[in-house]
Amino acid sequence: MARLSNHIEDYLRALLIEREGQIEIKRNVLAEHFNCAPSQINYVLTTRFTPVQGFFVESRRGGGGFIRIVQVEIKDDAHFYEQLTEAVGESITQSKANQILDTLLEAEYITENEHRLLGIALSDRSLAGASDKRNAVRADLLQNILLGIFS
Repeated sequence: MARLSNHIEDYLRALLIEREGQIEIKRNVLAEHFNCAPSQINYVLTTRFTPVQGFFVESRRGGGGFIRIVQVEIKDDAHFYEQLTEAVGESITQSKANQILDTLLEAEYITENEHRLLGIALSDRSLAGASDKRNAVRADLLQNILLGIFS
């Protein structure tokens, strides 16, 4: 399923580039294109096109329903920091932490090398000793990393 999600994300990102950061598409047409259920499209939208990642998504359901995705430029560091820390919260999975690192890389807050090193430091393997508190420890680490980046 992750592979299909990657294909849908890549397709939508390519459309966003082609159409200068804004697309409008029918959910059913997209689902037919990828031969999947509309819920798979919803999954991709809610996990890979979030405000923290720099996207505004508007969705209308029904016969005339559509999906509008607008890529927004991150201009306000304080607001961006607030969004990121809120997304991290008190507990975060490795997958969600990696999404935040990807966002920081895309927005050029961190380098490729920093992205790689932070990904290793925040991995389940690195936090294996924390066992059942791993996600809380990861959140604490990531909150401190964000504080360091934005201060």
